[in-house]
Amino acid sequence: MVNLLLVLTHAPEVRNKYKEKIEALFPEVAVNVVDHHSKADPYLGSTDVLLAFGTMTSDHLVKDASRLKWIQSLGAGTDGITDLPSLRPQVMVTSMRGIHGAPMSEAALMAMLALCRDLPRSVRAQDRHAWERWPSRLLDRATVAIFGVGAIGEALAPRCKALGMTVLGITSTPRLLAGFDHMYGRDQLLTAAGEADFLVVLVPYSEDTRNAVDQRILAAMKPSGFVINLARGGVVDEDALIDALRQRRIAGAALDVFATEPLPADHPFWDMKNVLVTGHLGGVSDRYVDDAMPIIEHNMRCFITSDLENMRNIVRH
Repeated sequence: MVNLLLVLTHAPEVRNKYKEKIEALFPEVAVNVVDHHSKADPYLGSTDVLLAFGTMTSDHLVKDASRLKWIQSLGAGTDGITDLPSLRPQVMVTSMRGIHGAPMSEAALMAMLALCRDLPRSVRAQDRHAWERWPSRLLDRATVAIFGVGAIGEALAPRCKALGMTVLGITSTPRLLAGFDHMYGRDQLLTAAGEADFLVVLVPYSEDTRNAVDQRILAAMKPSGFVINLARGGVVDEDALIDALRQRRIAGAALDVFATEPLPADHPFWDMKNVLVTGHLGGVSDRYVDDAMPIIEHNMRCFITSDLENMRNIVRH
C-alpha cells in the first residue's frame, strides 16, 4: 500500500476535500492528513508520498521520512521543498505549475485597480463614515511590466491588453508571445522598470532572483509607479522598498508575499497608507482543489505504475 501524507494549514474542509477525492480515486492509497508539519511525526516513517506547499514544510519532513519517494508541491513554486537540506537525491519533486493563470491574473488586476483608485483610502473613509472624493488613475493607456513570463505572465498579459494597457515582459527567455508589446531580457529589468506604471513581480524565487527588485530597480521607477509582488517575498528587497515608499520615490505597492510569513504584527508594511497588504492569497480560489486534482491524479497513476518519466511538472528527478 502507498502511504500519502498531506500537510496543509488551510481550513479543515479544504484538507478533507483533498483526502476524500484522493481516496475515491485511489482506494489502495492510505491518506494521512495533518494541519501543521509539527504534527507529522507519527506518519513520517511510513510515508511514500508527501503533498504540501513549500511554505508549509520543514526539513524534518524529509529527514525523518526514510521511505519518501515523491513530493507533489501544491503550489507552482517548489522553493521550501527543493532547498530542504535533508532532501535526498532520489526523491522526485513535481509542481502544480499551470493552474494559477486565472487566479493570479485576477489578483494582479485587483491590485492594480485598488492602487489606481486608492481603495484602501475608501475603506478607511467608510470606517469613519466620511464622504470623500478624489480623481482616480486609469489602467487604460498605462504600462505594465511583468517580471517573470511563465504560465501566469502569459495569462495576465492579454487581460491587461483588454484594458487598454501597454504590456512589457521581462524574462530570461525573450520570445514573441500574445498580449505582449515588447519583451526584455532579465538583464534589461532596469530599463523596463523605468518605463512601467506597474511592475508586477511573478518570477520564481531562487538565488538568482533573490532581492532582484532592489534599491537600484526602485530608483529607476517613476515616482508615480507601483510595485505589485505576487511571487515570493525574497524577490523584492523589503528594506529598499520600505525606504522608497517612505520617501515617496514610488507611489505605492500591493504586496501579497513577504520574506517572513505570516507578516509580523509589528512590520512597517501594516501601517503604510500607500501599501496594500494581503495574506498570500494570490493563487487561492474556491476551485483550487478541483483545478489541482487532475495533476495529482495523473502523477499518482504514474507513480503507482512506476511510469515516473511521464509525470507532469517534474522539477527534480
